[in-house]
Amino acid sequence: MTRNRYAGAPRNADFTIDQRWDSYTPDEHDRWNRLYARSADMLQSRACPEFLTALATLDLSQGGIPDMAELSTRLEPLTGWRVVPVTDLVPDDIFFDHLANRRFPAGAFIRPEAEMDYLSEPDIFHDIFGHVPLLADPIYADFMQAYGRGGARALARGQLPNLARLYWYTVEFGLVRSAEGLRLFGAGIMSSVAESRFALDAPDPHRIGFDLERVMRTDYIIDDFQQTYFVIDSFADLLAACSGDFGDLYDRLARMPDVQPHETLPGDFLFTRGTLAHFRDRAAAG
Repeated sequence: MTRNRYAGAPRNADFTIDQRWDSYTPDEHDRWNRLYARSADMLQSRACPEFLTALATLDLSQGGIPDMAELSTRLEPLTGWRVVPVTDLVPDDIFFDHLANRRFPAGAFIRPEAEMDYLSEPDIFHDIFGHVPLLADPIYADFMQAYGRGGARALARGQLPNLARLYWYTVEFGLVRSAEGLRLFGAGIMSSVAESRFALDAPDPHRIGFDLERVMRTDYIIDDFQQTYFVIDSFADLLAACSGDFGDLYDRLARMPDVQPHETLPGDFLFTRGTLAHFRDRAAAG
């Protein structure tokens, strides 16, 4: 069996496929259960309250890989979102159209045993465990739809890299303030036990207060933990910051230099100035 057995599967015009839920093997269901158990346990003291509430509401621990159609029947009455299966990453315009219409495209394959701890591309565990629970939160659900609607504008202006940075530093790797301190909400962190520890506990990364312009200027790395994590105050504040058309912001960004992932700027609100030791050690070893 290939690593992603859905590769090459017949797909619709919107890149969705038949999940073929009955085709998952007992080993694959067991792999989901083990991934779920260790991540859910780790996140009890680390994830934001909205994620934990939504995780309990959707009950993704029912035993094995979720059937996306069945999951959608529980999610849609809450916020109008559905989960649709795809083979892997879809083209940008298709992705934005799905989000704008409250459909979340989730990869249907599950990572192999050898890649339990690190995966270079999103699988069904990353997409459903990491992303879908917060789609049951009404405010976050509205933010995700607003992001999707903004995608076409970014494409038309040639400024998709700026918008992609917003997604990366919030939806994938965002932190949020809570009464108990900083908490996780980004799916890339949620679906990684190692990064769940690193993002909150390690002295290495910077943790910087969210500023929309700053985030959309900041490049990122894809092959290691993040050198900088941005911290939002609340999902309501995130939605408010991202509800405009970004026209004036895009004009400014086009005239401004990018910020490197390890940099801090004079105007940054620093929760933590990182040592960056992990990244220097990795560079020296490589």
